[in-house]
This record gives sequence, C-alpha cells and structure tokens, in this order.
Amino acid sequence: MASSSKLIRGYEVVIGLENHVQLSTASKIFSGSSTAFGAAPNTQASPVDLALPGTLPVLNRGAVERAIRFGLAVGAKVAPLSIFARKNYFYPDLPKGYQISQFEIPVVQGGRVEFFVGDEKKVVNLTRAHLEEDAGKSLHEDYHGQSGIDLNRAGTPLLEIVSEPEMRSGAEACEYAKTLHALVMWLGICDGNMQEGSFRCDVNVSVRKPGEPYGTRREIKNLNSFRNLIQAVDYEVNWQIDEIEDGRKIQQATVLFNPDTGETRAMRSKEDSADYRYFPDPDLPPLLIAPKWVERVKGEMPELPSVMAARFEQQDGLTAYDAAIMTQSLATARFYEAAKQVCGAPKLVANWLMGEVSRRLNSEEREIEASPVSPALLGALIQRIQDGTISNNAAKQVFEALWSGEGSDVDALIEAKGLKQMSDTGELERILDEVLAANQKSVDEFRAGKDKAFNALVGQAMKATKGKANPAAVNELLKKKLGA
Repeated sequence: MASSSKLIRGYEVVIGLENHVQLSTASKIFSGSSTAFGAAPNTQASPVDLALPGTLPVLNRGAVERAIRFGLAVGAKVAPLSIFARKNYFYPDLPKGYQISQFEIPVVQGGRVEFFVGDEKKVVNLTRAHLEEDAGKSLHEDYHGQSGIDLNRAGTPLLEIVSEPEMRSGAEACEYAKTLHALVMWLGICDGNMQEGSFRCDVNVSVRKPGEPYGTRREIKNLNSFRNLIQAVDYEVNWQIDEIEDGRKIQQATVLFNPDTGETRAMRSKEDSADYRYFPDPDLPPLLIAPKWVERVKGEMPELPSVMAARFEQQDGLTAYDAAIMTQSLATARFYEAAKQVCGAPKLVANWLMGEVSRRLNSEEREIEASPVSPALLGALIQRIQDGTISNNAAKQVFEALWSGEGSDVDALIEAKGLKQMSDTGELERILDEVLAANQKSVDEFRAGKDKAFNALVGQAMKATKGKANPAAVNELLKKKLGA
C-alpha cells in the first residue's frame, strides 16, 4: 500500500530508502577478523579482507541467520538460493577494487514495514534486502592536508534493506527509518548505534507533478541521525523544485548533507547498475537455505512487535496507535509490561509512558532504559491514582520528585508532600456547603441552565480543599446538593 500523496509547492515528493544495517556478528562476513568498534586503524583487516593473492572468502553463517530473521519479521520471501556478486568500482577505501554483494538474486525478497505518522497508519513495501560487505573508511582530519585510509570496516557484514519509492515526505521517511531501526534492534541483528555507523540511511529523492512519470532522483548518502534525515530531505526537495522552476534539469547524482549549513551538495554523478559490471563471484558458491534452517531460525525469534501490539490491543484494550507506541522498542514494551503487572491498569500505564515519561525522556535526551523512575515505581504511583489516594495533578508532583531523586517510595513522598486526597466525606460536605453559600450567583446561574457555572463551583471547591479533594467525589456531591 503506497503512502498518500502530499503536494509541496504543487509537486509530489517521491522517496525511497536504502538502509545499511551492520549485522551483530563478532567476526566479518567473509573472514574471522573482529568487527569490534574503536580499534586502532588497520589492526582488524586480514589478508582475506584485503583480497591478497591466494586468499578465499568463507561466508559467515551468523550473518545469513540474521538476514533470515529479518526476512521472516517483515513477511518477505527468504530465497532458497541466492547469489553473491562482485560490484566493481574504484574508491580508495575499497581494497579489492570490488565489493562482494548480491544483485540479481538477493537473500530476502519483498516484505513490508508498517508504521505511524502521527496517528495515521502507513505501509511501505520492501524491494529486497541483501547481504554484502562494507568498505573501509577514508579519514580526512589530522593528516596535514592528506587523507588516511582505515580498513578495519572492510568486510564488516551488512544487510542492505531497499524500500519501494512509496514515501511522500521527510516526516514519513523518518518514521519509516525509525521503525526499521527499532525492528533490527528488537530482533538482535544490529546494535543500532548510528554514531558508530551501525545503521546508515541513504535516501533517494525526486519530485514530479502529480500524474507524471518519476523525476530524476538524487541520492543523499550516509545520513546518521533521524533529525538530519528530515532536514536533508526538506532541503533537497526545495532545491530540486527551485531548479525545475528555473528551467534547469535535475542531474542524477550522489549528494552529501552538511548538518552545519543544513544544505545538500553534489559529491559525484550517480552510477547505474550497469556501470558496476556485476558478475557472480567465482570464489563463492550459491547460498542455499533449506526450509529446516528457516524453521529453526523462526523458532528462536522473539515475539515480533506487530504480534505483541495485536496482543496489547486484544488483551489490554489499547488502541492500535497506543499499542504501536508501546512496541516501538523492546525496552519500551518491557517497561510497559512490568509497570502493568504492578498496577493492572494497562491504559493508564500507556498514557503515562506517552505523556510524562516520554516528555522527561525527550527533554533530557535519554532512552527509556535510563529512566530514573522504574516500572515498579510508575506502577505503584498509578495504583495510588486508582485507589483514590491522590489526584492526577498530585501524581505528577510525585512523579517529578521520583524523577529528580527526592525519594524512592511513592507512599512516603505522598505523605511528606501532604498530597493525600480528602477521604472524609463529612469534612468534604462541610466545605462544599461553605462554597455554595459563598457563591450564590454561580448556584443561581447553574439552576438557570448555565453548565459553566457548575465548573466554576467545582473550581472553587478544589481551591478550598487546596486540590486535595477527589474531583469525582466533588462532582458527585455538588450535583447531589444542587439537585442536578
């Protein structure tokens, strides 16, 4: 299902993503060299990685299993036979003069990714996902005007995931990439560290008038943050429209995004597949994946986010949107389930996670694993809302105290801050009588049919009790006293 079109300055934006996912194996895809990050340059490049004469590549079984796992997760076909090919091009950090990849027959074929943009559900189809080796890295800093080459990354296993061009805005592309990022981490096939290059985004962008053929695309390479992805796409879209409006043609190119200026710039002309002169790698036999192998991998997989979200909808009564947010990462899902187990209130837990918890995490740029308020504490706090001990507003004060480390006991904090709701009905009735006597005008207006007057009386009652009265009890007793 393609995403709905949204016009920008009268043009339809067409976006497809290629994501390079570094697989979480301890060794490289065709050699035993380590994939550990941060080693001294060129200390993890073996003769096989460098394609020295007489060396032969041997496929890493763990890399294949991670590809199978991904294919099953997105509902794709896992090819029983796939072929490794040589992709020929020259670049200083490509030691072999070619990259071992897959071309005509990839290991994963098809599939789809579902995600939300706001509360609107989107589906993007996948073209393929194929195994390949990474190149090295060119270093341009601290070399006195020269460039250095670090070949530690050469041969690192990658799964390149290619989408159909079905996204129509930077926001859609960003949410797709976030969902894919969360999925590969959920499956345990990638650590997701974008700063270290474990998850990289190449974005193909073109524009066209509605109903016209696809325009010429430009590929924005190696975006390593979701914020940069949106900024790069938005800039590129407006740049392409400006070019077309000024009567110039878009030239197919590979471009880079500069986060300091917020602009894209052309790096080189973009090749077509024919320019790479693909041919089957003579040193690697076809990859054969038997049905039994697929079934074994399937049996070892965790519960998928989509399956878990459906369970949260059916068992917990969450909306599809709420369930999707609760399963946006394995850590979030575990937090939600642990808190829910404490208080037995799934909807309230989801509301707090999407509200106060999310707000504080975002403001401090923390992941949920680093939340100072544990699932047990959040569950205990929600219990005190449920049993009427505190109001929602008071609960927020307790939450802030827990977050800032003022204490680690919900009941002790409620007591220390004097936040308990009034539970003495007789005392509450006495206060309400005083409020009604002091606000005769509002009483008369309510009896004359003005509903806003009732809200004013509730407000006065809450003020008189310093916010400690249970709002539901105040509403009920006021209606009773007013004969409503």
